[in-house]
Amino acid sequence: MNDDLTKRLRYCTTLPSLPAIAIKIIDLANDPDTDIGILCDHIVYDPALSAKILKIANSPLYKTRRSSTNVRQAVSLLGTHTVIVIALSFSLAESFIKNPAPNPAIDNNLFWRRAITSALASRALGEKLKITNLDDLFLIGLLQDIGILIYSTIMPETYGSVFASTNDHDILIETERKTYETGHDELGYILLKQWHIPDNIASACLTSHNQPESNAQAHTLHACAATARYLADYFLTPNNSEKLDKLSKKARSWLNLDEKTLADVIDIMAEGLDSVEDLFDITIIQSFELSGLLAEAKELLTVHSVSKVKELEEKSYRDGLTGAHNRTYFDETLNQEFSLSRQHHLPLTIVMIDLDHFKRINDTYGHLTGDGMLVAVTRTILGLIRQDDTLCRYGGEEFALILPNTTLAASRYITCRLKEAIAAISYQSEDSSAIRITTSIGVASYMENMPQFQQPNDLIKAADLALYTAKKNGRNKIVEWNEL
Repeated sequence: MNDDLTKRLRYCTTLPSLPAIAIKIIDLANDPDTDIGILCDHIVYDPALSAKILKIANSPLYKTRRSSTNVRQAVSLLGTHTVIVIALSFSLAESFIKNPAPNPAIDNNLFWRRAITSALASRALGEKLKITNLDDLFLIGLLQDIGILIYSTIMPETYGSVFASTNDHDILIETERKTYETGHDELGYILLKQWHIPDNIASACLTSHNQPESNAQAHTLHACAATARYLADYFLTPNNSEKLDKLSKKARSWLNLDEKTLADVIDIMAEGLDSVEDLFDITIIQSFELSGLLAEAKELLTVHSVSKVKELEEKSYRDGLTGAHNRTYFDETLNQEFSLSRQHHLPLTIVMIDLDHFKRINDTYGHLTGDGMLVAVTRTILGLIRQDDTLCRYGGEEFALILPNTTLAASRYITCRLKEAIAAISYQSEDSSAIRITTSIGVASYMENMPQFQQPNDLIKAADLALYTAKKNGRNKIVEWNEL
């Protein structure tokens, strides 16, 4: 923590002072034996706070079966801890909302819309995950970025440009640390401790900006609050694929939530939105926009989920090194194409490609150079084949091509170009040596006058036999299977 910042914060006179009711509520929050009667006595002396507690107790946010007509009933229904947290949330936020940061770079209304949305999101995540301390989650979500307002107040000369340099929250905190050696998470924590906010709240506000451990710490205050920041960003700027992608990744990594569950969380947020807006006298989103946002969010999350499934499926069919399709994909595609060829009397050609003396490259230059050569060969082949053709890494330095609707005669043009293009590759090793390689190619075609090919595997065996013959006869050759 930067010592200069600590001193500035300690002696700052322009930060909003805590109202008397907030100071008393903090004392009550730190007292494990708080008496319900004492709590009620303090609340009723603040008409605005009393009205807020009553309204929130009867709101959909808490789903109580009985309605409350006075503060004591509300406290009895909600419990002392819940009422303390609600009162503290309202009092602290009201103090800052009424005394906006002096720095014009900070949009006070937008800041609190985001903070309150983060609080709502944090609570909704907790509700969906059946966490018991929902009200603590709400307060953590509300206060976790309070350090931004502190920076704006104690560093008015420089913080405006830092804040305005990015609209990405993660980049902002990195920039703060580079500029001041301290992020707003740490600065906010210092202030919360000065206010004597309960340690579990203050600590969670600090740790919510760190990387939560993977699922080992799922369903904690820490992980919920951290995810809530991304959920708030998306809620306030829907139809933003970049923010949605970040939200989806964080929710899955930190809380093991899929897109469907995220959509449920957004529904929970919508149910509590009116209550929270009433509590803070702020409009987060216009009512006529809400239904559109919900529909849009669900649609985008569904599309995102489908895209993720397709992406994972695509990765499962790709060779990790070269990006060519793998053996599993080759087998499935060949079965499909062979069936179509037999059904519709269409030609089908298989090309097996083996890099000559590839082991020498690995032994002489190392496996990294060998891997680089495999990638270069893959790119060369992909640049020459058609969109409907399929390239697979069959194994090691061997590749396979499926050429649908291609006769043996038509394949000769393709295989000759491939052989020449691979021979023309000049791969630079780490010592700047130019490495070249040749290839042996075996070809087999399915046609009506080839009754020997009854199964896809028969075609593979034929192409393999042709490849073996090419290698046996000196390599750097193309051999077609013709009942060898």
